[in-house]
Amino acid sequence: MYWYRSFVHISVFILIVVISFDYTYNPFEPNETGTFSTVVDESVMASDPLYNEIQKKSEEYEEAPKNAVIDKVWKKIPGLNGVKVDIEKSYEQMRKNGTFDETLLVYEQNAPEITMDDLPAAPIYRGNPGKDMVGFLINVSWGTEYIPAILNILKEHHVKATFFIEGKWAMENTDTVKMIHEQGHVIGNHAYNHPVMSRLSKQDMLEQISRTNEIIEAITGETPRWFAPPSGDFNDQVVETAAEQDMETVLWSVDTIDWKNPSVSVMMNRVNGKIHPGATLLMHPTPSIVEGLDSMIRSIKEKGYKIGTLNTLLSSKR
Repeated sequence: MYWYRSFVHISVFILIVVISFDYTYNPFEPNETGTFSTVVDESVMASDPLYNEIQKKSEEYEEAPKNAVIDKVWKKIPGLNGVKVDIEKSYEQMRKNGTFDETLLVYEQNAPEITMDDLPAAPIYRGNPGKDMVGFLINVSWGTEYIPAILNILKEHHVKATFFIEGKWAMENTDTVKMIHEQGHVIGNHAYNHPVMSRLSKQDMLEQISRTNEIIEAITGETPRWFAPPSGDFNDQVVETAAEQDMETVLWSVDTIDWKNPSVSVMMNRVNGKIHPGATLLMHPTPSIVEGLDSMIRSIKEKGYKIGTLNTLLSSKR
């Protein structure tokens, strides 16, 4: 009887194992994210010289976050996320070859303690100097006939810009505003009828900004976040009035002077001589921009800069 009971116990045990075993699971097949689901034991990692090498070298690639600040010259400057190496994920990337490869390092970003939202109202002239990106600011209150060509050039180069649009012009050119928006560009506020903002009363300032916001929102379904005062004219009250509408006042750090109708070579020399990390390039829908925009984009990219909207340029993300 003893051998019989042992046989029964063993049979039951085998049956439980068979029922419980998942035949569909293969730890060496990629999971839904495309990565392997094999989990490396911590003790194995700790004893692997490669893991220790990554851990040791990770500090060389680490950068602390930079807080947003009010600069004496450039006024409000956005912060920049810090970066540090994700040691475990980097190890997973390099484990197959078994050697350290900095191109396979995996990073994670950590936000600064102080962001632009934490700062008092102040104008913005540029992005963070640690960010190899520039932004195109296209102020629109005339030059309607040149906008389709500009949009085509931007589309060819997969570049998004920020168009600051006058309210009165937007009412008269609804389809063009929709075209700009539908192509993924950011639309900002350029006041209603191009006034000298610093000479207006507080109520008139508010009217210029809020009326334009209402028009743009009615056309695009989105309320502008950025305000560019016409001709770059502003005072503290203009900036504060925009801030009361949850808007940032934006100027520029590089002027293409396209409104003077320069030759492409003159405009290019000016831009190439003044371009910098975090630059904001001012332009308008003009013949000079239509003629020189292609070369300008190519030149800027060759210098290692990415080109993006203000939403991206002024974000703390790297």
